[in-house]
Amino acid sequence: MFDPEVRFDELIAALKERNFRLTPQRVELVRLIATSEGHPSAAQLYAKIRDRFPTMSQATVYKTLALLKEMNQVLEIDLRDDSHYDGNRPGPHAHLICTQCNKIMDGDLDLDLSSIRKLEETSGYQIVRPQITFYGLCPDCRQGG
Repeated sequence: MFDPEVRFDELIAALKERNFRLTPQRVELVRLIATSEGHPSAAQLYAKIRDRFPTMSQATVYKTLALLKEMNQVLEIDLRDDSHYDGNRPGPHAHLICTQCNKIMDGDLDLDLSSIRKLEETSGYQIVRPQITFYGLCPDCRQGG
């Protein structure tokens, strides 16, 4: 399990290293990313911050997420018409996505780094962000929800 305070400190340090301007709004966004137990969308993060910082723009949320993604500090999970973000476990791991309710869960499946390297060798690709996603029905939807 992750420690939200440690993760928050890691994210702040990574942004400072890039000389990213840390306004109170951005610090709050980073705190939300570090402490989220799910996989929030940018809109969900913005909605949580808007009450406390009404002048904050959605662009700030998207720019911060884009930078963290570029730095391999968050994983972007594409859900057809929306993206969700995993800032707690930025390393390679599996996600399970319900095709009915779009619930996202982390999977307990280790990604074998030697297999990833072998795939790079055989394909010629340089894999920069390995991610495995499984689609199916979550337990709630399987039981009729």
